[in-house]
Amino acid sequence: MSNANKSTGFTHEKVETSNFLMIVLILVVVAIGGLVEIVPLFFQKSTTEAVQGLKPYTALQLAGRDIYVREGCNNCHSQMIRPFRAETLRYGHYSVAGEFVYDHPHLWGSKRTGPDLHRVGGKYSDEWHRIHLNNPRDVVPESNMPAYPWLEKNQVDAAAMPRHMKALRTVGVPYSDDEIGKASEDVKGKTEMDALVAYLQVLGRALR
Repeated sequence: MSNANKSTGFTHEKVETSNFLMIVLILVVVAIGGLVEIVPLFFQKSTTEAVQGLKPYTALQLAGRDIYVREGCNNCHSQMIRPFRAETLRYGHYSVAGEFVYDHPHLWGSKRTGPDLHRVGGKYSDEWHRIHLNNPRDVVPESNMPAYPWLEKNQVDAAAMPRHMKALRTVGVPYSDDEIGKASEDVKGKTEMDALVAYLQVLGRALR
């Protein structure tokens, strides 16, 4: 074959026969596709603005959320109701992005060893939650959830709350100086059980 008939330049054959070139081009395509899909979300009100009635977590609720994460509750309980009839009949209104604008990190999840908890707020009394957390089988005999009796004994770390709330304010949670200033006092003397129950009782109540 003469040199004139040989493939020259950037050809499909060169891409397919070069591992390095193939990897680079795949990364470029994925990056561009990702940007096209993700960047517009930062400018859509439905994903960046809070739903009407949504408020940032109080100091006690925020402490409860930290305990929820620390104890691994989100490993077994999702907080994302999908827009399917089977989901909404069991759990309530499907989840929308505007309900999570103050959540850092998000705890949507997909694994459900236990039920979804996004609409659990107000579904049970505080006392029910306390009994359930202390020994789940006292209220749900078939439950395989572990017990958390130490939450009733441990005190919330009051000194940590102002720092935590200041950090969240830097990423857009609208805490005022007054809320941050009295955060330690608001949780002083509260147990981790108090905090976790307070967090559970606020979940999903902005939208029903």
